[in-house]
Amino acid sequence: MFPSCSLCAIALIMLIALSIRDFILVRSLDLEPGEGFTALTGETGAGKSVILSAIGAALGAKTDRAMIRKGAMSATLTAAFDLAPDHPAWQACRENGLDLDIDEPIMFRRVIKRAGAARGWINDAPVSARLMQEIGALVIDIHGQHAGQGLLDPARHRKLLDAYAGARQALADCGAAWAGWRNAREARAAVEGRLSRAEAERAFLMHAVEELDRLDPQPGEADSLAAERLVLQSHEKTAQAVSDVVRGFEKGGPEQALSSAARALGRLASMPVMENMDPEDGLKQSLTLAMDAIERALIETGEAGEAIRSLYSQCEYTPDSLDQTETRLFALRAAGRKFDIDPDQLAALRDRMRMQLDEIEHSDRALADAQKAEDLAQAVFRKAADVLTGIRQQAGERLASEVEAELGPLKLGKAKFRVCMDRLADDQLGPNGQDAAMFEICTNGNGEFGPLNKVASGGEMARLFLALQLSLAQAGEVDTLVFDEVDVGVGGAVAAAIGERLTRLGAERQVLAITHSPQVAAAADVQWRIAKDETEADDMETRIDVLGKRDRKEEIARMLAGAEITREARAAAGKLLARV
Repeated sequence: MFPSCSLCAIALIMLIALSIRDFILVRSLDLEPGEGFTALTGETGAGKSVILSAIGAALGAKTDRAMIRKGAMSATLTAAFDLAPDHPAWQACRENGLDLDIDEPIMFRRVIKRAGAARGWINDAPVSARLMQEIGALVIDIHGQHAGQGLLDPARHRKLLDAYAGARQALADCGAAWAGWRNAREARAAVEGRLSRAEAERAFLMHAVEELDRLDPQPGEADSLAAERLVLQSHEKTAQAVSDVVRGFEKGGPEQALSSAARALGRLASMPVMENMDPEDGLKQSLTLAMDAIERALIETGEAGEAIRSLYSQCEYTPDSLDQTETRLFALRAAGRKFDIDPDQLAALRDRMRMQLDEIEHSDRALADAQKAEDLAQAVFRKAADVLTGIRQQAGERLASEVEAELGPLKLGKAKFRVCMDRLADDQLGPNGQDAAMFEICTNGNGEFGPLNKVASGGEMARLFLALQLSLAQAGEVDTLVFDEVDVGVGGAVAAAIGERLTRLGAERQVLAITHSPQVAAAADVQWRIAKDETEADDMETRIDVLGKRDRKEEIARMLAGAEITREARAAAGKLLARV
């Protein structure tokens, strides 16, 4: 069905399904456009433009209730596209909060209701008409005599020119240089801001640093003092308890009492009556036991006293040490409250304040260094932007030459095309460089150049669009192109030239073209015939037939001869089909 050269070059990124329900004259249509160039033909009024309107409506174009088929309550339009994983449409979806499976087709669905506003979905996610149009413009380009997307939008011309020029690396270099300049500019502004604020706070900073210098806080000092205070308070309680023991021991005088008792018992034992008393006598024995017990008690009491005095000597506490610790800790905490900061951060605060004062004292140098870095980064960006400008200028000249080479056979031999490059103002510079690019046309050799949609007529615009698409075939991001009567007002050799170019374009993209020209239709890889049938209710409905070889010859003969198909028309149709 397709030429061999087309098969090897056609991308699979394309419209794969179009479903139309109750839309204008269509009750139900399910289409599966294929690869290459598909021609849509049929008699005037059969509904060829309905297909274009349906595609546009499915992708968010303006709709109204008059588009709903008579007798129906709503119209439903669905268009599905098979896109590569790196297609920009997926990125646009992600940026707008749509989490889609890139392994599945992207599907646009629109419902127009008699009651209520039209609603739209992308892969079952409800979206606005504006977003449908924005993403739809990335997957399909529709162009007719009076309407068009893509190439008529000046905002996209620079991007198309860069793709045509193969400027990916230069764009990346320019973007990196722009990021460097932007960062350096922000750094310089930050230095200026810090210096401005620091200058306004000079007096406060000087006073604060002097106060902190007198206090001389150390990192972690407050926490350390708090821990030391707890230890000293514990030692204070221990020392007090031991002191109470010492005083109690000394106040009671147990050692003195025992010594007195020992002396009294000694005197008793030395009395003659006791000395001469029988050792077995009970009194004598009791006296001996008492004297032995007191002696032992004196020894134990002495040891107890020594132990208590030793314990007291081990208490490492002096009232002055606790007072000094608490005084220092309370001073740090007071400073922390004053500066609204944790006391252990006072040392770092002092360092920052000193740095701010140092910046003020050396502000000229700091600002000069930041400005120097910014100037250097700007120079790097300007150099990268100049390289990109040069690439664009050369590509613009090549593109103009290629487009003009296509214009002659399309009956636009007097037309001239150019890429107009303007330098952006400084506040408009960005990662894409310093250029604004616009495609311009002059349809008369002696006329003035102007924007595409302001200078060319409808028929000229359609052919110019075709010439541009041919030249940009390898650069364009949109892989499905729809042409509405690109052959209007021409015939013969010009129509044949249009057909040949649509075939060439179909080798790179998916192309759908509504045509009244037999030469254009014969050049197509596939031909659809759009017809209108009368229903039982005396209404009209549009249908589409995918034509085989025999039916295609008959349809092209009709296009050549009109209502009555002659033998000569069939012969001419056969020659046209054999030629392609």
